[in-house]
Amino acid sequence: MIDSVKKNPARWAAAMALLVTSLQAGAQTAPKFLDAQASDPITMGWMTGSPPPADKMIQFADGSFRKFPQIRWSFSNYRQFVPTSNVAHGTGPVSVLPVAPRQDIDGVSFQVMGSGETMSWAQSLGANYTDGIVVLHKGRIVYERYFGALKPQGSHIAMSVTKSFIGTLGAMLVAEGVIDENALTSTYVPELKDTGFGDVTVRQLLDMTTGIKYSENYANPKAEIFDHTRAGGVTPRPPGYEGPKSFYEFLLTIKKEGAHGQAFAYKTVNSDALGWVIRRATGKSIGENLQERIWSKLGAEQDAYFTIDSTGTEFAGGGLNASLRDMARFGEMMRQGGRYNGQQIVPQKVVADIRNGAGKAEFAKAGYKTLAGWSYRDMWWVSHNEHGAYSARGVHGQAIYIDPKAEMVIARFASHPVAGNPANDPTSLPAYHALAKHLLAHPQ
Repeated sequence: MIDSVKKNPARWAAAMALLVTSLQAGAQTAPKFLDAQASDPITMGWMTGSPPPADKMIQFADGSFRKFPQIRWSFSNYRQFVPTSNVAHGTGPVSVLPVAPRQDIDGVSFQVMGSGETMSWAQSLGANYTDGIVVLHKGRIVYERYFGALKPQGSHIAMSVTKSFIGTLGAMLVAEGVIDENALTSTYVPELKDTGFGDVTVRQLLDMTTGIKYSENYANPKAEIFDHTRAGGVTPRPPGYEGPKSFYEFLLTIKKEGAHGQAFAYKTVNSDALGWVIRRATGKSIGENLQERIWSKLGAEQDAYFTIDSTGTEFAGGGLNASLRDMARFGEMMRQGGRYNGQQIVPQKVVADIRNGAGKAEFAKAGYKTLAGWSYRDMWWVSHNEHGAYSARGVHGQAIYIDPKAEMVIARFASHPVAGNPANDPTSLPAYHALAKHLLAHPQ
Protein backbone atom coordinates (compact mmCIF):
# COMPACT_ATOMS: atom_id res chain seq x y z
CA MET A 1 0.00 0.00 0.00
CA ILE A 2 2.72 2.46 0.97
CA ASP A 3 4.73 1.67 -2.16
CA SER A 4 1.70 2.19 -4.40
CA VAL A 5 1.03 5.56 -2.79
CA LYS A 6 4.64 6.65 -3.21
CA LYS A 7 4.49 5.95 -6.96
CA ASN A 8 1.46 8.22 -7.38
CA PRO A 9 2.09 11.89 -6.48
CA ALA A 10 -1.61 12.69 -6.27
CA ARG A 11 -2.27 9.84 -3.88
CA TRP A 12 0.80 10.81 -1.85
CA ALA A 13 -0.49 14.38 -1.51
CA ALA A 14 -3.88 13.09 -0.41
CA ALA A 15 -2.26 10.76 2.11
CA MET A 16 -0.15 13.57 3.53
CA ALA A 17 -3.27 15.70 3.85
CA LEU A 18 -4.66 13.08 6.18
CA LEU A 19 -1.43 12.56 8.05
CA VAL A 20 -1.00 16.20 9.06
CA THR A 21 -4.54 16.85 10.19
CA SER A 22 -3.06 17.17 13.67
CA LEU A 23 -1.92 20.67 12.68
CA GLN A 24 -5.36 21.72 11.51
CA ALA A 25 -6.93 24.65 13.32
CA GLY A 26 -10.28 24.84 11.64
CA ALA A 27 -11.86 21.39 11.43
CA GLN A 28 -15.47 21.43 12.65
CA THR A 29 -16.63 17.89 11.99
CA ALA A 30 -15.07 14.48 12.35
CA PRO A 31 -15.98 10.82 12.13
CA LYS A 32 -16.57 8.75 15.25
CA PHE A 33 -13.43 7.93 17.22
CA LEU A 34 -12.55 5.62 20.06
CA ASP A 35 -13.30 7.38 23.33
CA ALA A 36 -10.59 8.38 25.80
CA GLN A 37 -10.78 5.15 27.76
CA ALA A 38 -10.79 2.86 24.72
CA SER A 39 -7.92 4.78 23.11
CA ASP A 40 -5.74 4.78 26.23
CA PRO A 41 -2.22 4.31 24.78
CA ILE A 42 -1.01 2.04 27.56
CA THR A 43 -4.02 -0.24 27.22
CA MET A 44 -3.56 -0.30 23.46
CA GLY A 45 0.07 -1.32 23.89
CA TRP A 46 1.72 1.10 21.49
CA MET A 47 5.47 0.69 21.05
CA THR A 48 5.81 -2.24 23.44
CA GLY A 49 8.22 -5.03 22.61
CA SER A 50 11.74 -5.35 21.22
CA PRO A 51 10.87 -4.42 18.55
CA PRO A 52 7.15 -3.71 18.80
CA PRO A 53 4.97 -5.85 16.52
CA ALA A 54 3.97 -4.21 13.26
CA ASP A 55 0.46 -3.39 14.45
CA LYS A 56 1.83 -1.61 17.53
CA MET A 57 4.61 0.29 15.80
CA ILE A 58 4.49 4.09 15.48
CA GLN A 59 6.85 5.76 13.01
CA PHE A 60 7.64 9.12 11.45
CA ALA A 61 8.19 8.00 7.85
CA ASP A 62 4.68 6.65 7.35
CA GLY A 63 3.06 9.51 9.25
CA SER A 64 1.54 7.24 11.89
CA PHE A 65 3.01 9.36 14.70
CA ARG A 66 0.51 12.09 13.76
CA LYS A 67 -2.55 9.83 13.39
CA PHE A 68 -5.22 8.98 15.95
CA PRO A 69 -5.15 6.92 18.16
CA GLN A 70 -1.34 6.74 17.89
CA ILE A 71 -1.04 10.40 18.93
CA ARG A 72 -2.18 9.43 22.40
CA TRP A 73 1.27 7.86 22.78
CA SER A 74 3.44 9.90 20.42
CA PHE A 75 2.50 13.32 21.82
CA SER A 76 4.15 12.28 25.09
CA ASN A 77 7.17 10.79 23.31
CA TYR A 78 7.84 13.26 20.53
CA ARG A 79 11.60 13.11 20.79
CA GLN A 80 11.55 9.58 19.43
CA PHE A 81 10.34 10.77 16.03
CA VAL A 82 12.06 14.05 15.11
CA PRO A 83 15.38 15.83 15.78
CA THR A 84 15.33 18.27 18.68
CA SER A 85 17.39 20.89 20.49
CA ASN A 86 17.47 21.39 24.25
CA VAL A 87 16.17 24.30 26.34
CA ALA A 88 17.97 23.82 29.65
CA HIS A 89 16.20 24.55 32.92
CA GLY A 90 19.47 25.79 34.39
CA THR A 91 21.51 24.93 37.45
CA GLY A 92 19.48 26.85 40.01
CA PRO A 93 17.03 25.33 42.46
CA VAL A 94 13.58 24.25 41.33
CA SER A 95 10.92 26.78 42.31
CA VAL A 96 8.42 25.45 44.81
CA LEU A 97 4.85 24.77 43.74
CA PRO A 98 2.99 24.25 47.03
CA VAL A 99 0.46 21.41 46.89
CA ALA A 100 -2.97 21.90 48.48
CA PRO A 101 -5.32 19.38 46.83
CA ARG A 102 -9.02 20.11 46.68
CA GLN A 103 -11.64 17.36 46.53
CA ASP A 104 -14.46 19.54 45.20
CA ILE A 105 -13.20 20.18 41.67
CA ASP A 106 -14.32 17.01 39.89
CA GLY A 107 -17.93 17.81 40.77
CA VAL A 108 -17.92 21.35 39.35
CA SER A 109 -20.55 21.45 36.59
CA PHE A 110 -21.06 23.65 33.55
CA GLN A 111 -23.18 23.99 30.44
CA VAL A 112 -21.59 22.69 27.26
CA MET A 113 -21.27 25.55 24.79
CA GLY A 114 -23.97 25.50 22.15
CA SER A 115 -25.88 22.50 23.48
CA GLY A 116 -27.14 23.27 26.97
CA GLU A 117 -25.97 19.85 28.13
CA THR A 118 -24.66 19.74 31.68
CA MET A 119 -21.24 18.19 32.18
CA SER A 120 -18.95 17.84 35.19
CA TRP A 121 -15.31 18.81 35.33
CA ALA A 122 -14.34 15.13 35.68
CA GLN A 123 -16.39 14.18 32.62
CA SER A 124 -14.79 16.94 30.57
CA LEU A 125 -11.33 15.43 31.01
CA GLY A 126 -12.32 12.31 29.11
CA ALA A 127 -14.40 14.25 26.59
CA ASN A 128 -11.30 16.27 25.72
CA TYR A 129 -8.88 13.32 25.68
CA THR A 130 -6.83 14.95 28.41
CA ASP A 131 -3.29 13.60 28.85
CA GLY A 132 -2.51 15.78 31.86
CA ILE A 133 -3.92 18.79 33.65
CA VAL A 134 -2.73 21.01 36.50
CA VAL A 135 -4.77 23.73 38.20
CA LEU A 136 -3.03 26.40 40.24
CA HIS A 137 -4.98 28.62 42.60
CA LYS A 138 -3.06 31.47 44.18
CA GLY A 139 0.14 29.70 43.15
CA ARG A 140 -0.73 26.37 44.77
CA ILE A 141 -1.45 23.09 42.98
CA VAL A 142 -5.05 22.35 43.89
CA TYR A 143 -5.63 19.73 41.19
CA GLU A 144 -3.30 17.52 39.14
CA ARG A 145 -4.10 14.49 36.98
CA TYR A 146 -2.19 12.42 34.43
CA PHE A 147 -3.55 9.89 31.94
CA GLY A 148 -2.21 7.46 29.37
CA ALA A 149 1.44 7.87 28.41
CA LEU A 150 2.10 11.21 30.17
CA LYS A 151 3.80 11.17 33.56
CA PRO A 152 4.80 14.04 35.88
CA GLN A 153 8.45 13.57 34.88
CA GLY A 154 7.58 13.46 31.19
CA SER A 155 7.25 16.01 28.38
CA HIS A 156 4.47 16.58 25.86
CA ILE A 157 4.29 18.46 22.57
CA ALA A 158 2.77 21.91 23.19
CA MET A 159 1.83 22.53 19.55
CA SER A 160 0.78 26.17 19.04
CA VAL A 161 1.08 27.02 22.72
CA THR A 162 4.65 27.47 21.46
CA LYS A 163 3.54 30.64 19.68
CA SER A 164 2.71 32.38 22.97
CA PHE A 165 6.26 31.77 24.19
CA ILE A 166 7.63 33.20 20.93
CA GLY A 167 5.24 36.15 21.03
CA THR A 168 6.23 36.88 24.62
CA LEU A 169 9.91 36.84 23.67
CA GLY A 170 9.20 39.19 20.78
CA ALA A 171 7.23 41.57 23.00
CA MET A 172 10.03 41.55 25.58
CA LEU A 173 12.56 42.52 22.94
CA VAL A 174 10.26 45.32 21.76
CA ALA A 175 9.96 46.59 25.33
CA GLU A 176 13.74 46.54 25.70
CA GLY A 177 14.24 48.47 22.46
CA VAL A 178 16.11 45.60 20.82
CA ILE A 179 13.36 45.30 18.20
CA ASP A 180 11.25 48.12 16.79
CA GLU A 181 7.67 46.89 16.47
CA ASN A 182 6.98 49.44 13.73
CA ALA A 183 9.97 48.40 11.65
CA LEU A 184 9.53 46.19 8.62
CA THR A 185 10.41 42.54 9.01
CA SER A 186 12.86 42.95 6.15
CA THR A 187 14.78 45.50 8.24
CA TYR A 188 16.00 42.59 10.34
CA VAL A 189 15.89 39.90 7.66
CA PRO A 190 16.78 41.50 4.30
CA GLU A 191 16.28 38.14 2.60
CA LEU A 192 12.53 38.63 3.08
CA LYS A 193 12.42 41.98 1.25
CA ASP A 194 11.04 40.54 -1.99
CA THR A 195 8.62 38.13 -0.32
CA GLY A 196 5.15 38.65 1.10
CA PHE A 197 6.82 39.57 4.37
CA GLY A 198 8.79 42.41 2.82
CA ASP A 199 6.39 45.16 3.89
CA VAL A 200 5.05 43.46 7.02
CA THR A 201 5.83 45.17 10.32
CA VAL A 202 6.97 43.31 13.41
CA ARG A 203 3.74 44.35 15.13
CA GLN A 204 1.72 42.76 12.34
CA LEU A 205 3.68 39.54 12.81
CA LEU A 206 3.07 39.61 16.57
CA ASP A 207 -0.69 40.10 16.15
CA MET A 208 -1.04 37.98 12.98
CA THR A 209 -2.59 40.69 10.84
CA THR A 210 -0.46 39.94 7.77
CA GLY A 211 -1.97 39.79 4.31
CA ILE A 212 0.26 37.00 3.06
CA LYS A 213 -0.85 34.14 0.83
CA TYR A 214 -0.90 31.18 3.17
CA SER A 215 -3.68 28.70 3.68
CA GLU A 216 -4.15 26.22 6.51
CA ASN A 217 -7.09 24.56 4.78
CA TYR A 218 -6.33 20.89 5.14
CA ALA A 219 -9.02 19.89 2.71
CA ASN A 220 -6.76 21.34 0.01
CA PRO A 221 -3.58 19.27 -0.51
CA LYS A 222 -2.03 22.27 -2.27
CA ALA A 223 -2.43 24.56 0.75
CA GLU A 224 0.77 26.31 1.82
CA ILE A 225 0.69 24.64 5.23
CA PHE A 226 1.74 21.39 3.54
CA ASP A 227 4.77 23.06 1.96
CA HIS A 228 5.61 24.60 5.34
CA THR A 229 5.50 21.37 7.33
CA ARG A 230 7.37 19.38 4.69
CA ALA A 231 10.09 22.02 4.46
CA GLY A 232 10.67 21.96 8.21
CA GLY A 233 10.54 18.20 8.49
CA VAL A 234 7.36 18.29 10.56
CA THR A 235 5.73 15.85 8.17
CA PRO A 236 7.32 13.30 5.81
CA ARG A 237 8.42 14.35 2.33
CA PRO A 238 7.35 12.37 -0.72
CA PRO A 239 9.93 10.54 -2.84
CA GLY A 240 11.68 12.91 -5.22
CA TYR A 241 10.81 15.95 -3.12
CA GLU A 242 12.51 19.08 -4.48
CA GLY A 243 10.86 21.82 -2.45
CA PRO A 244 12.29 23.96 0.36
CA LYS A 245 14.33 21.96 2.86
CA SER A 246 14.18 24.26 5.88
CA PHE A 247 11.86 26.76 7.54
CA TYR A 248 13.93 29.70 6.30
CA GLU A 249 13.90 28.40 2.72
CA PHE A 250 10.12 28.12 2.92
CA LEU A 251 9.74 31.68 4.23
CA LEU A 252 11.45 32.91 1.06
CA THR A 253 8.57 31.47 -1.02
CA ILE A 254 5.77 33.41 0.70
CA LYS A 255 3.78 35.80 -1.51
CA LYS A 256 1.56 38.75 -0.64
CA GLU A 257 -2.18 38.31 -1.13
CA GLY A 258 -3.85 41.32 0.50
CA ALA A 259 -3.36 44.37 2.68
CA HIS A 260 -1.50 44.00 5.94
CA GLY A 261 -2.93 45.21 9.25
CA GLN A 262 -6.59 44.92 8.25
CA ALA A 263 -7.69 41.65 9.84
CA PHE A 264 -6.54 38.88 12.12
CA ALA A 265 -5.72 35.70 10.18
CA TYR A 266 -4.17 32.78 12.01
CA LYS A 267 -1.16 31.65 9.97
CA THR A 268 1.51 29.54 11.60
CA VAL A 269 4.21 30.84 9.28
CA ASN A 270 4.06 34.26 11.00
CA SER A 271 5.63 32.69 14.08
CA ASP A 272 8.55 31.33 12.10
CA ALA A 273 9.08 34.73 10.51
CA LEU A 274 9.11 36.30 13.98
CA GLY A 275 11.56 33.65 15.10
CA TRP A 276 13.91 34.67 12.30
CA VAL A 277 13.61 38.33 13.32
CA ILE A 278 14.41 37.42 16.94
CA ARG A 279 17.46 35.45 15.90
CA ARG A 280 18.78 38.27 13.73
CA ALA A 281 18.09 40.94 16.35
CA THR A 282 19.75 39.04 19.21
CA GLY A 283 22.30 36.83 17.47
CA LYS A 284 20.82 33.86 19.33
CA SER A 285 18.28 31.21 18.41
CA ILE A 286 14.79 31.29 19.85
CA GLY A 287 15.72 28.29 21.98
CA GLU A 288 18.68 30.13 23.44
CA ASN A 289 16.54 33.22 24.02
CA LEU A 290 13.85 31.17 25.73
CA GLN A 291 16.40 29.42 27.90
CA GLU A 292 18.22 32.56 29.00
CA ARG A 293 15.30 34.95 29.32
CA ILE A 294 12.54 32.73 30.70
CA TRP A 295 13.09 29.00 31.19
CA SER A 296 16.18 29.11 33.40
CA LYS A 297 14.59 31.86 35.51
CA LEU A 298 11.35 30.04 36.23
CA GLY A 299 12.99 27.42 38.42
CA ALA A 300 11.68 24.81 35.99
CA GLU A 301 11.81 21.16 37.01
CA GLN A 302 12.89 19.87 33.62
CA ASP A 303 14.55 20.86 30.39
CA ALA A 304 12.21 21.71 27.56
CA TYR A 305 13.07 21.01 23.93
CA PHE A 306 12.24 22.19 20.43
CA THR A 307 11.74 20.18 17.28
CA ILE A 308 14.20 21.46 14.67
CA ASP A 309 14.62 21.35 10.91
CA SER A 310 17.63 20.10 8.96
CA THR A 311 19.56 23.32 9.67
CA GLY A 312 18.91 23.25 13.41
CA THR A 313 16.26 25.98 13.28
CA GLU A 314 13.51 25.53 15.85
CA PHE A 315 9.88 25.22 14.81
CA ALA A 316 8.61 28.50 16.27
CA GLY A 317 5.08 27.75 15.16
CA GLY A 318 4.56 24.65 17.25
CA GLY A 319 7.67 22.69 18.21
CA LEU A 320 8.05 23.25 21.97
CA ASN A 321 7.87 20.22 24.28
CA ALA A 322 7.82 20.59 28.06
CA SER A 323 6.52 19.18 31.32
CA LEU A 324 3.05 20.06 32.53
CA ARG A 325 4.15 21.63 35.81
CA ASP A 326 6.66 23.83 34.02
CA MET A 327 3.91 25.02 31.69
CA ALA A 328 1.94 25.91 34.81
CA ARG A 329 4.93 27.82 36.18
CA PHE A 330 5.07 29.89 33.00
CA GLY A 331 1.35 30.62 33.30
CA GLU A 332 1.72 31.58 36.96
CA MET A 333 4.54 33.94 36.08
CA MET A 334 2.28 35.65 33.55
CA ARG A 335 -0.59 35.78 36.07
CA GLN A 336 1.67 37.62 38.49
CA GLY A 337 2.51 40.31 35.97
CA GLY A 338 5.74 38.68 34.79
CA ARG A 339 7.19 38.25 38.27
CA TYR A 340 8.07 34.78 39.56
CA ASN A 341 10.72 32.91 41.51
CA GLY A 342 11.84 36.12 43.20
CA GLN A 343 12.48 38.12 40.04
CA GLN A 344 10.82 40.11 37.28
CA ILE A 345 11.16 37.78 34.31
CA VAL A 346 8.84 39.44 31.79
CA PRO A 347 8.36 43.23 32.00
CA GLN A 348 5.08 44.06 33.69
CA LYS A 349 4.08 46.35 30.84
CA VAL A 350 4.42 43.46 28.39
CA VAL A 351 2.01 41.32 30.39
CA ALA A 352 -0.39 44.25 30.77
CA ASP A 353 -0.33 44.84 27.02
CA ILE A 354 -1.11 41.18 26.34
CA ARG A 355 -3.98 41.20 28.84
CA ASN A 356 -5.47 44.31 27.20
CA GLY A 357 -5.68 42.42 23.91
CA ALA A 358 -6.06 43.92 20.45
CA GLY A 359 -8.88 44.88 18.10
CA LYS A 360 -12.00 42.74 18.49
CA ALA A 361 -13.32 43.86 15.12
CA GLU A 362 -10.19 42.71 13.32
CA PHE A 363 -10.32 39.39 15.18
CA ALA A 364 -13.99 38.83 14.38
CA LYS A 365 -13.17 38.73 10.67
CA ALA A 366 -11.54 35.32 11.23
CA GLY A 367 -14.94 33.85 12.08
CA TYR A 368 -14.12 31.81 15.21
CA LYS A 369 -17.58 30.85 16.47
CA THR A 370 -16.34 29.58 19.85
CA LEU A 371 -14.29 32.75 20.47
CA ALA A 372 -16.82 35.52 20.01
CA GLY A 373 -15.58 38.79 21.50
CA TRP A 374 -11.96 37.62 21.76
CA SER A 375 -8.82 39.20 20.28
CA TYR A 376 -5.21 38.23 19.64
CA ARG A 377 -2.16 40.05 21.01
CA ASP A 378 1.50 39.06 20.94
CA MET A 379 0.40 35.53 19.97
CA TRP A 380 -1.91 35.18 22.98
CA TRP A 381 -5.68 34.64 22.76
CA VAL A 382 -7.52 37.21 24.90
CA SER A 383 -11.12 36.52 25.99
CA HIS A 384 -12.14 40.00 27.24
CA ASN A 385 -14.57 38.22 29.60
CA GLU A 386 -15.51 39.54 33.03
CA HIS A 387 -12.47 37.84 34.55
CA GLY A 388 -9.97 39.13 31.98
CA ALA A 389 -8.93 35.58 31.06
CA TYR A 390 -6.39 34.93 28.32
CA SER A 391 -4.82 31.81 26.94
CA ALA A 392 -2.11 30.08 24.97
CA ARG A 393 -3.74 27.51 22.68
CA GLY A 394 -2.56 24.60 20.58
CA VAL A 395 -4.24 22.03 18.36
CA HIS A 396 -5.58 18.82 19.87
CA GLY A 397 -6.33 20.64 23.12
CA GLN A 398 -3.05 22.06 24.43
CA ALA A 399 -3.63 25.08 26.65
CA ILE A 400 -2.40 27.47 29.29
CA TYR A 401 -5.45 29.32 30.59
CA ILE A 402 -4.96 32.30 32.91
CA ASP A 403 -7.80 33.84 34.90
CA PRO A 404 -6.44 36.88 36.78
CA LYS A 405 -9.62 37.61 38.77
CA ALA A 406 -9.85 34.04 40.10
CA GLU A 407 -6.06 33.88 40.59
CA MET A 408 -6.20 30.64 38.62
CA VAL A 409 -3.90 29.03 36.06
CA ILE A 410 -4.73 25.85 34.14
CA ALA A 411 -2.13 23.97 32.12
CA ARG A 412 -3.42 21.12 29.99
CA PHE A 413 -1.97 18.65 27.52
CA ALA A 414 -4.30 16.55 25.40
CA SER A 415 -4.50 14.32 22.34
CA HIS A 416 -7.97 14.99 20.98
CA PRO A 417 -8.58 13.16 17.69
CA VAL A 418 -9.78 16.37 16.02
CA ALA A 419 -7.04 18.94 15.72
CA GLY A 420 -9.02 22.16 15.60
CA ASN A 421 -9.90 23.59 19.02
CA PRO A 422 -13.53 24.22 17.98
CA ALA A 423 -13.89 20.48 18.63
CA ASN A 424 -12.97 20.80 22.31
CA ASP A 425 -13.73 24.47 23.10
CA PRO A 426 -17.40 23.73 23.94
CA THR A 427 -16.33 21.39 26.75
CA SER A 428 -13.16 23.28 27.71
CA LEU A 429 -13.82 27.01 27.87
CA PRO A 430 -17.05 26.75 29.90
CA ALA A 431 -15.33 24.27 32.24
CA TYR A 432 -12.44 26.67 32.84
CA HIS A 433 -14.77 29.57 33.55
CA ALA A 434 -17.01 27.48 35.82
CA LEU A 435 -13.99 26.39 37.83
CA ALA A 436 -12.80 29.98 38.12
CA LYS A 437 -16.18 31.04 39.50
CA HIS A 438 -16.17 28.07 41.88
CA LEU A 439 -12.76 29.00 43.25
CA LEU A 440 -13.89 32.59 43.76
CA ALA A 441 -17.05 31.45 45.54
CA HIS A 442 -15.34 28.79 47.65
CA PRO A 443 -11.85 29.99 48.60
CA GLN A 444 -9.70 27.73 50.77
